[in-house]
Amino acid sequence: MIIKLIRKINISTYKSLLLVFLLAISKIGIAQEDTLLYPVTSDSKTTLSIFAYLDVFYAYDFNKPVSNIRVPYMVNHNRHNEFNLNIGAIGTSIQNDRYHAKIVLQAGTYAIDNYANENEVMRIVNEASAGIALTRNRKLWLDAGILNSHIGFEALNMMDGITLTRSLMVENIPYYLTGAKLTYTFNEKWSLLAMITNGWQRIKRVEGNSMMSYSTGLYFTPSDKLKFGWNTFIGTDDPDTTRRMRYFNEIYALITFNNKWTIRTGLDYGIQQTSKGSDHYNPWFLASFLTQYAFHPHWALGLRSEYAIDKYRIIIDNPTPNEFVLWGLSANLDYKPIKNVLARIEGRYWFSENQIFVKNDSYVSNDLFITFSLLITFGKDFNL
Repeated sequence: MIIKLIRKINISTYKSLLLVFLLAISKIGIAQEDTLLYPVTSDSKTTLSIFAYLDVFYAYDFNKPVSNIRVPYMVNHNRHNEFNLNIGAIGTSIQNDRYHAKIVLQAGTYAIDNYANENEVMRIVNEASAGIALTRNRKLWLDAGILNSHIGFEALNMMDGITLTRSLMVENIPYYLTGAKLTYTFNEKWSLLAMITNGWQRIKRVEGNSMMSYSTGLYFTPSDKLKFGWNTFIGTDDPDTTRRMRYFNEIYALITFNNKWTIRTGLDYGIQQTSKGSDHYNPWFLASFLTQYAFHPHWALGLRSEYAIDKYRIIIDNPTPNEFVLWGLSANLDYKPIKNVLARIEGRYWFSENQIFVKNDSYVSNDLFITFSLLITFGKDFNL
């Protein structure tokens, strides 16, 4: 139903909805005796932060790929039988109740794989953004630049994540979006964002594409132990000559029962035109369920089940001629001796009704791999 509704919304309508959203938010601000223009004073506190993040890993794939790259549809911990740096990042941010800015530089196999379509110079940029509060009550914000994507519920920094590796649904949606974003916080429970971007995980737009892309997010947080999210995307990843429209929806829930049990679950569903101007669309669907049990202050167990179907190779680069349908299970054991150090080991098993994995010179229907990771973070705040 939601996908059918979004298919009826063309780009012009989507732009109009964004304008209505902006005007409505402005009206809300005015109704609360607020204003879009506020006096500049020097009484607000400013914090400068410096931080670093390091994720080193070793992975072994029992299908023994010829290349050291395991599979083409993952961008994290995606090397076989070698020690490597998944991501090393260093950054700084400045935070004020009226503005903020952040720049994060990166290196590692994640940057190599996930930014392969970007200019080499830009591959070192994980995030570079600035934002300003548009209303005196700080409920409406405008951010612009290379931003961490609001789509997805597993952060790149996995220090607080449930599993070592990322789910397939997270690996195949944007990790970053480049553009401008409006965010409005209605109250402690509800927030909304609207964004105009250069495309589906693009710093530079696809050559020959003159159309921007659009995305939204709606979030409901009834308590500090429960959050629901709904994200959408409408746009294209093609040049104008072959433009195929892409429509995407994601819903997820983050649940914390107590200090020991955590659940994160979500599903993605998208469609893309078969050809320019066509009324026919090819779908894809991914879902995952993750849970963690912290059975000791320093030890935790993580479990995951997942399902993925992308028969038409829309977002998953299937290296075989067979239709991509996959079930997956994983289990990981975590050891966290101190708050900024985390050691993990994970076993992950994929299986399919089709032969979609490569082993030696043939195709097989299953894949098993183990991964070890050591994560270290550092951060320091300075009051200005």
